[in-house]
Amino acid sequence: MERSGTTLAIKFVMTFILAAVAFYFMVRNPWSWILAVSIVVTAVNYLIGDLVILPSYGNLVASIADGVMAGIVAYIVSLLFTTFDTSVAALITFGVLIAIGEYLLHQYITKKEEVETT
Repeated sequence: MERSGTTLAIKFVMTFILAAVAFYFMVRNPWSWILAVSIVVTAVNYLIGDLVILPSYGNLVASIADGVMAGIVAYIVSLLFTTFDTSVAALITFGVLIAIGEYLLHQYITKKEEVETT
């Protein structure tokens, strides 16, 4: 369980930083919305991407799925709340950055698990 907590913490920090790049520096959303989107994206990507897609389809497919899901979640939040603004460029940037970040994170986690078991 400790490994899951550490993984979630790393995933959240990464998601928050990448959301800030896309939604603060590109669109100037309030930090509270960036935090909220980061929490939701982290949860969705962990529950669907890491626990369902990653074991079944591998790192590349899971990373792409995580990027797509991140963009969709951010878009849905922007539809539901008019105080959170997005642009197509910001959504694409966020999705691509999340996909790259998740790919690297999955590699790190896999290597760490191999080291811990040997």
